[in-house]
Amino acid sequence: MTGNEFSAFLRARRDRIRPTEVGLPTAGRRRVPGLRREEVAILTGVSVDYYSKLEQGHVAGASAEILDAVADALRLDSTERAHLHRLARPVTPRRRTRTRASSSATARPGLRRLLDLMADVPAVIVGPSFNQLAWNNLADALFDLSALEWAGRTFPQHLFLDPAARALYQDWPDVASEAVDYIRFSAGLDPDDPEIRAVVGELSVKSPEFRTLWNRQTVRDKTFGRKRLQHGLVGPLELSFETFRLPGDSRRALITYTTEPGSPSEERLRLLASWRAEPVTEPGAHSESETSTD
Repeated sequence: MTGNEFSAFLRARRDRIRPTEVGLPTAGRRRVPGLRREEVAILTGVSVDYYSKLEQGHVAGASAEILDAVADALRLDSTERAHLHRLARPVTPRRRTRTRASSSATARPGLRRLLDLMADVPAVIVGPSFNQLAWNNLADALFDLSALEWAGRTFPQHLFLDPAARALYQDWPDVASEAVDYIRFSAGLDPDDPEIRAVVGELSVKSPEFRTLWNRQTVRDKTFGRKRLQHGLVGPLELSFETFRLPGDSRRALITYTTEPGSPSEERLRLLASWRAEPVTEPGAHSESETSTD
C-alpha cells in the first residue's frame, strides 16, 4: 500500500503546481495541468530517470536529503513534507502492532471523568479514523453523538452518508474536506491501520464525494479552526475548535469547542447546556471498573 500511496501523492502534488509558480516557462502544448516529471527532476537536482522511479514507488534507496529536495520542488508545507517522509519510511511491523493495540474504540476512565468535568465546554476524543471515542454532555447536545453511537455510525459515516449532517454544518464542503485530509494524515502515521482501511473502503464505495476528496491526496492535521452550525434546537452557532494530542497516544486527540465571549453563539450554547444538565456520554461510558488505573 505504501508504495502506491507514495506514487499517488507525488503525482497529485505535481499536478497541483503550475510551471509559472516555480519560474519555469509555459511555451508549447502541455499534456498535464501541472509540472512534468522532467521539470520536477530539474527542480530536485536528480535525473529524470531517477525521479521517474521515485514516482513509481521505488523509494527504498532515497535519502532524507533527496526527499527534502522533492518536497522543496513540489512546495510541500510542513505537514505534507512529514507525510512524504512517512510514506517513504513506514513504521516497522512491530511498531504498527503496538500502535494498533493502543487504538481500541474506548477511552480510559480518567479521560472520561475529565470530559465530564468540562461541563461548559463541548469536548470529544477522536481516534485515527476520526471516529468518536468519548464525549461530554455538552458535545452530545451539540452533535447528538449518542444517537450516532446507537445507530452504529462514526463521524465520517455520519458526515458523508447522513443528510442531517449537511443541514447541521453550514460549511459542509469545508468540514468534509477537513475530515478526509485528517484521515489521510492518520493513514500516513500507520498505513495498515484496520480502522482507517475500513472507513476509507466503505466510504469510497458509498460516497462519490468522499472518493473525489480522497483521490486529491491532500493531507492536513486537525489543529484549530472554526465551525458554523445550524443547530435544530438553538439555531446558528459559530464555534472555534482546538485540538490536543493525548500524552502517550498521539493518534488520539481531544477536540474542544468554544464561542466568543458575549456573542449570540455563547448565549445559545449556554441555553443548550441548560437543557442537558445531567452528564450523558456514550453507552457504556462508565461501565469499566471505577478502580481501573488510568
